[in-house]
Formats: sequence, C-alpha cells, structure tokens
Amino acid sequence: MKKTYLKILGWLMAIPLLLLFLCNYTIEHAAKGKTFFNINNIAKNRVGLVLGTSKKLTSGHPNPYYTYRIDATVTLFKAGKIDYVLVSGDNGTIYYNEPTTIKKDLVKGGIPEEKIFLDYAGFRTLDSMVRAKEVFGLDSVTIISQKFHNERAIYLAEKKGLAAIGFNARDIKGQQGFNVRFREYFARVKVFLDLVFNTQPKFFGDMVEIK
Repeated sequence: MKKTYLKILGWLMAIPLLLLFLCNYTIEHAAKGKTFFNINNIAKNRVGLVLGTSKKLTSGHPNPYYTYRIDATVTLFKAGKIDYVLVSGDNGTIYYNEPTTIKKDLVKGGIPEEKIFLDYAGFRTLDSMVRAKEVFGLDSVTIISQKFHNERAIYLAEKKGLAAIGFNARDIKGQQGFNVRFREYFARVKVFLDLVFNTQPKFFGDMVEIK
C-alpha cells in the first residue's frame, strides 16, 4: 500500500515538471530560426516592436535588460533593418511610464522622434502582440527583446495572426539572469492558459497608422 502511495505521489510531482518542459519545448521549437543575434542575418521589416521593461531595478541600479534593448533597437534602425519603432510597455500609473522613457532614450540614441510610435497599453506580452495587429494594423513585425522573451512573443504573435521575427538584445548572466529565466518557464505555461481561455488585452482602442 505504501509503495503504491509513493508511486502515485511521484507521478503527481512529475506532472508539473512535464508541463513546464512541454510548454518550454513547444515555444522554443516554434521560434527556431526566427530569432537573430547578427544584424547581417535578419530580414528587414517596416516596424520594429521593442518590448518594455523598467529602466531601473528595485535597488535603484540601471536595469541591463532595458539598456540592452535600447542598444539593440538603435542598432537595428541604424542598419536600415526597420523604418519605424513601436514601443510597447506599461503605463499603469502617472509615476511609471515605460513607453515614454524608452522613447527618450531611443531619441538620444539617434532615432528620429517622428519614427517612434508608442503603445501605452502593452501591459503584457500578449497585449503587445494583439495590439500590434489590431490597433496598429501590422501584419509583420521584428520584435526586440532578449532571446527567451522573443521566442515567447513570436509564438504568441503567430497564434494571433501576426508574422514575427526577433532581434535578440544581449542577455544577462549570473544570478539576475538565472532568476529571470526561471520565471520565464512559468510565463510560458501562462501562454497556453491564455490561448485556451482566449485572454484578451486589457485595452484595445482606436486604430493608429504607423507612417
């Protein structure tokens, strides 16, 4: 009896791990060959979509994920691989505004202000992908974030009818990188829950033409 109980318990403990593995594998496999580190290897898209994150860590130090996404976006634009930038991020309070902050740093990096469009309702990656298509009218896009994030964004984009490739910003190693990558496994499970329940963005809004 005890052996049977332990066997059942073992199977129950293995199910969440198997789920994590399957979700991770499915997204990685679907995005294979669609993310790029080398600027010379990536195809041109009219619009690059940079995914927002905070400029500062809770410690007050600069957030390297933010810095590297800015660098990657500027590199992509200056190489002529995109003509416009759509910044999608959280603007949840008057004290926190990712899109405007990113825009200021992109302009400092040499991207003309008139080439930058802002999506203030990119609260989640899902919202950013759906709104890129439904609000900003895009059929294809180059997503700009770290590779692991690009993979998840590409998977979501394609499920929502938006053709996407990714330009990979530099990643982070060490404890900070490990913590983010660990959370990513659970974010990938959430992708499939959102698809099953047809989760919609928090906001849609009027159409905005990027030109």
